[in-house]
Amino acid sequence: MTLMTARLSAMMFLQFFIWGGWFVTLGTFLASNLGATGGQIGMAFSTQSWGAIIAPFVIGLIADRFFNAERILAVLHLVGAVLLYQLYRAPDFSTFYPFVLAYMMIYMPTLALVNSVAFRQMSDPALEFSRIRVWGTIGWIVAGVVISFVFAWDSQAAITSGGLRNTFLMSAIASLLLGLYSFTLPRTAPLKPEAGQGGLKQMLGLDALGLLKDRSYLVFFIASILICIPLAFYYQNANPFLAEIGVTNPTAKMAIGQVSEVLFMLLLPLFIHRFGIKLALLVGMLAWALRYLLFAYGNNGDLAFMLFTGIARTRASPSSVCAPLMSARTQACLPERFLLR
Repeated sequence: MTLMTARLSAMMFLQFFIWGGWFVTLGTFLASNLGATGGQIGMAFSTQSWGAIIAPFVIGLIADRFFNAERILAVLHLVGAVLLYQLYRAPDFSTFYPFVLAYMMIYMPTLALVNSVAFRQMSDPALEFSRIRVWGTIGWIVAGVVISFVFAWDSQAAITSGGLRNTFLMSAIASLLLGLYSFTLPRTAPLKPEAGQGGLKQMLGLDALGLLKDRSYLVFFIASILICIPLAFYYQNANPFLAEIGVTNPTAKMAIGQVSEVLFMLLLPLFIHRFGIKLALLVGMLAWALRYLLFAYGNNGDLAFMLFTGIARTRASPSSVCAPLMSARTQACLPERFLLR
């Protein structure tokens, strides 16, 4: 591992440690400690979507044109640390919601920023990205292990006493560290627009809609949207479900899914090269269907293996398989075999 790879891997580790450190247990915390209703819990989780909608505008209008990516990444994580601390202190849902909405609007753009920083340092993104991105998944796993096995914040007794509130404090500290660390990352200056480009349409990212004229990309786009619908239900309800039926250390056990993701991401370039992206997507979607079938019949007794198999099913959904394919700019960096042809 080169020094640059190590630096970028540390960035990915902290990026996803922060998210995994509070997001997995959010539903359980809101229901158990803030007395949130089902609708309120849904509102809290929907802030991720609002953040994702706003993210392209932050990246397109600000980061890509006026500031170095690593600097705006640093500022966003420093602001994020303050917001996470406010979530830690929030006494009720009405106080909690504005902060979680603000935080997700701050955090979601950083997902694109870390990719931008990473890609700009790579000579062969198609081969190098998975080796760096996998450390983000490891960060998510470590966050779950820390919650369950180091501090036991997700035990029944700790949930009742409000132990899950500490997940926000832990993530705030990690966000502060990443914010400071980001100032040391390689300089990632804004890309200069090509001749004839740089209009408002491109700045708002509307020119990317032209990709939908490509039938293959349109199919990928629709599949990504459809697969994310059940995905949203999983992240919102899986941890509360496991906790309610008495599964011990549910947060760490949910990280089993990320363990399988690590293996899959490392094998992804070989799999796509051998079988193609279409088969990878198909296998991923079938794996999602299998997960929910296993969850429907599993329990915390003699059928517990069904729950753990469902958690560990290969993370090969369109979003995880094709993260590097999500933008036209990134597509230009990838060899033909990685595209939906």
